[in-house]
Amino acid sequence: MSEFDVIVIGGGPGGYVAAIRASQLGLKTACIESRGALGGTCLNVGCIPSKALLQSSEVYSNIKNHGEEHGIKTTGLSMDLKQMMTRKTGIVSQLTQGIVGLFKKNKVTYLQGHGSFVDQNTVKVEGKDAGNYKAKNIIIATGSVPIELSKIAKFDGKTVVNSTDALSFDKVPKTLAVIGGGVIGLEMGSVWARLGTKVTIVEAADTILSTMDQDISREMTKVMKKQGLEIQSSTMLQDIKVLKSKAKLTCKKGDETVELEAEKVLICVGRRANTHKLGLDVVGIPTDDRGRVVVDDHMRTSHANIYAIGDVIRGPMLAHKAEDEGVACAEIIAGQAGHVNYAVIPGVVYTWPEIASVGKTQKECKEAGIEIKIGKFPFVANGRAKCAGETAGFVKIIADAKTDEMLGVHMLGANASELIGEAVVAMEFKSSAEDLARSVHAHPTLSEAIKEAAMAVEKRQIHM
Repeated sequence: MSEFDVIVIGGGPGGYVAAIRASQLGLKTACIESRGALGGTCLNVGCIPSKALLQSSEVYSNIKNHGEEHGIKTTGLSMDLKQMMTRKTGIVSQLTQGIVGLFKKNKVTYLQGHGSFVDQNTVKVEGKDAGNYKAKNIIIATGSVPIELSKIAKFDGKTVVNSTDALSFDKVPKTLAVIGGGVIGLEMGSVWARLGTKVTIVEAADTILSTMDQDISREMTKVMKKQGLEIQSSTMLQDIKVLKSKAKLTCKKGDETVELEAEKVLICVGRRANTHKLGLDVVGIPTDDRGRVVVDDHMRTSHANIYAIGDVIRGPMLAHKAEDEGVACAEIIAGQAGHVNYAVIPGVVYTWPEIASVGKTQKECKEAGIEIKIGKFPFVANGRAKCAGETAGFVKIIADAKTDEMLGVHMLGANASELIGEAVVAMEFKSSAEDLARSVHAHPTLSEAIKEAAMAVEKRQIHM
């Protein structure tokens, strides 16, 4: 029986990063993955393939709708969905193979198969590398899976689909109903809307992106509608009937019954922790009311040598959160002071324009009784945004009214996913809005909007 210092169950962003870091720290490490490819949901059927399709569809949409204003003639423009899918698959393949290379480089043992607990120090693998494997420490990193509305309609992969299915349609559907106006719903809805699908977002809350800053969600609603997506907020799905070539949806909007028809229905109402057949009951590891593994502040479960990270524990289900937990967990096992600052984990929505956010929302500050001051600056007043034709959106900075410490940064605009890094670093080091306002930013750049928003906290912005 093979013995290791660390066994990681799950080869997603949290798991493979934890395995690599543990090995770097001199621990004999193995990583178990059942998918047949490393990278987890994120790389195989989530973050990476969705961003590949978002990029391809955005290129097509941009040329189609804005080419001529740049002097680019678009007569005869066409779209090849098969090539888009081929490109997406190629990117995924390159990156999954890259992780295999990183495992070899860092001397991590890759075990292919489904892992489950035998006891506190033993994991059974069923599959290609079948057998029992012992370890001093075990990290659970099995991620999450889409929530199915099984009482209304089960996933059939054809008409009622999940986010994985929506990455691989063989043709552009004429109509698509997206149940859930969160991150995944808006991203996948955007892909297919750009390619010609009539998309309807059905959201139970009174606004899309209901957990984000309200200024962002309100502005994004306007942007989505302008792009041709229909948004049915405060609308609760009641029933789905799958017919021969379409589905009929019955929804409730207050006292009103709303009926919709769609060629495909994408269910995006969240994800749940993936602990299926993991054997947690065998070793007595408790889960919470949402099925997540219960851990302490050091990611330890009820057993001191068993840890859990990523989507399978509390907190936002984000790949970068899982990665940081993977590094911290490996360092804790190695006797170091691993740490994750959960207050400054950014969130991004890869629509176009993009949305990026870190820290507290205005509503959260109000609920916590924190006196705040706010600075906002629109991209329409930014020179680089004008040149790029990307003037939608704004940057909003929330600072403590007494100390000027930045508490939250929220932005909607071109390349927001890249711009948010500056805010994350600033907040990691407890920056004040004044600090950021006095930092020199290159001109002309989109990042100048961040500087101006910081200046606007004290109402001294220059270009508005």
